[in-house]
This record gives sequence, structure tokens and C-alpha cells, in this order.
Amino acid sequence: MSAVRGVFAAMAMTLASCASAPARTAPADAFFAAISAHCGQAYAGRVVEDVPASATSPFANGPIVVHVRRCTSDRLELPLHVGDDRSRTWVVTRTATGLQLEHDHRHADGHPDAVTMYGGATTAPGSAQRQEFPVDARSVALFRANALPASVTNTWAIEIGPGEVLAYELTRPGGRRFRLEFDLARPVSPPPAPWGHE
Repeated sequence: MSAVRGVFAAMAMTLASCASAPARTAPADAFFAAISAHCGQAYAGRVVEDVPASATSPFANGPIVVHVRRCTSDRLELPLHVGDDRSRTWVVTRTATGLQLEHDHRHADGHPDAVTMYGGATTAPGSAQRQEFPVDARSVALFRANALPASVTNTWAIEIGPGEVLAYELTRPGGRRFRLEFDLARPVSPPPAPWGHE
């Protein structure tokens, strides 16, 4: 009888631990899988919104290409190439409750920029097509330390489909909106490795 009680006690503890563990959200899983399906492919993009417009936008300096370069079950790396500039990589990772977006910025010699690995984690389930990433506390501190006060209210978003479009978006209160869109119907030749990831 004591052995039976022991089995039931072990089962109860297992169920309790499962109940207390954060569950991944189905929309985030579907979103992650949708991007993963494009692993290895690269796509041309364009700026579709830039408000207020910047006279010195780095995105005016050549073709814009995103490369879904590295994919594991918990991490996606999407380098963003703007002309010959290979400094940017979007990193999407799974968390216990959703997804996290970080911006990996490197110099041409591969060393990290002073402002790098900033971003945020999802705070809502989102959808299979769109996930939003409000700025996190670590990134706020990084922006303040580098005299970038406008960025402390950033929210980033990534969308995939419908309509064969991958989009990246930045918004902040006060009307700042920036959006890139990539045509998933027409893959292009993958670009070289991003700086620091050769």
C-alpha cells in the first residue's frame, strides 16, 4: 500500500510541476515555424514606411536583403544586408512564454557595436502572422547609456504572410513608424555572411 501511495505522490508532484511551468503559446510556435520554413533563403526588400522621413537613412544606400540564415528549434538568425553593410542581424529566440527579438550589431571587423543585442520579448500571445516586441529594461538602460533617449519607447514587430510578405516594423509614441517588407515569392541569391558571423 505504501508503494502505491508513493507512486501517486510522485504523479502528483509531476503534475504540479507541469502546471507551474510556463507554457509556450501556440501563436508564437506557429509564427516561429512559418519563418523557419524559409531557412536558407534570402529575399529582397524595400522601405514602405519611414515617418518622419530621415534625410540620412542608411537604408537608401543600396539593395536591402534579408537572409533566413541559421535556424534551430529555439533560435533564428536573420542577417539584414543594406548594400555592402552587413552589420545587422535579427535574432529571434524562444522563451518559456513566447519569443524574444534582439538586434545583433557588428562592425566590419566583427566586433560588437556599443549598442547591440537590444530588443524585447513578447508580452501578449500575438498571432501566427505577427509578433510584437516592446523594448525591455536592459535595452532601455543600454539606450540611455548611449544617449539614445528616443529609443527607450520602441516597439518592434515582425510579420510573415499572408500574401508572401515578411515585414519588420519599428514604432514609438509620437508618430515614429518604420517598416520594411520583403517579397517571399521571389528568393534571391544568399548574400555573404554578416560581419562577425563568418
